[in-house]
Amino acid sequence: MRPRPASRTASRPRSRPPGSGGAPLPLLVPALLGLAFLVLPLLALLLRAPWSSMPELLTSTEVWQALRLSLVCATAATALSLVIGVPLAWLLARVEFPGRGLVRALVTLPLVLPPVVGGVALLMALGRNGVVGRWLDDWFGVTLPFTTAGVVVAEAFVAMPFLVIAVEGTLRAADPRYEEAATTLGASRFTAFRRVTLPLVAPGIAAGAVLAWARALGEFGATITFAGNFPGRTQTMPLSVYLALQSDPEAAIALSLVLLAVSVAVLAGLRDRWMTSA
Repeated sequence: MRPRPASRTASRPRSRPPGSGGAPLPLLVPALLGLAFLVLPLLALLLRAPWSSMPELLTSTEVWQALRLSLVCATAATALSLVIGVPLAWLLARVEFPGRGLVRALVTLPLVLPPVVGGVALLMALGRNGVVGRWLDDWFGVTLPFTTAGVVVAEAFVAMPFLVIAVEGTLRAADPRYEEAATTLGASRFTAFRRVTLPLVAPGIAAGAVLAWARALGEFGATITFAGNFPGRTQTMPLSVYLALQSDPEAAIALSLVLLAVSVAVLAGLRDRWMTSA
């Protein structure tokens, strides 16, 4: 038998995938500078940390009060964001209405708004003499500023947009025909949302909740403006870091390392969603 000729495609050299070559020097140098700019402060924090006195610094009463308050308030702010943020994300993703683009812009505004400005806005709205706060005080006797509930409100204000954006993106990627099929089978829109949509977008909700929780945990500007800085009541971890930096830098570094560890844990938990492997 005559031997088969070798395939032409097999003899061709494999084309290199885009971007597999070496980086050009004009791009490599600023890229490394950018990496050093972002990583060097974190390394300096680790190098200057008082490791020998770390247990003593982290077991003080003030630190545990601030840590407990931060965890409780961040969790409560995330729960509040879930209750009102998930329906808002569904509305933006599934319902066509006039001015939807404007509503989306207003929802994402706290992402770019300076936190101190957000705190001032909350005071004007929910303060004792605010637009809504005066009615809360007169009718229900509820006062939010300079209370633990005020911390939760301030953190939810700056953190909820992260949840809404994540959930809305997941809803847009999900196939709406599953909801339509459920409604044609007799389910109400709310039942279809609860039994069909929520399980479909659960990973997106979880990712958004973690991001919102991490953002709430690190909130400073809106919290100190709207809720003040009272130990045991409104003094969260970022506020403790700020105060400790003025009187006890080692304690400030120790508290900063706690928040750094939380941030790393959040990134590690979201690596499958927000990062791609080589």
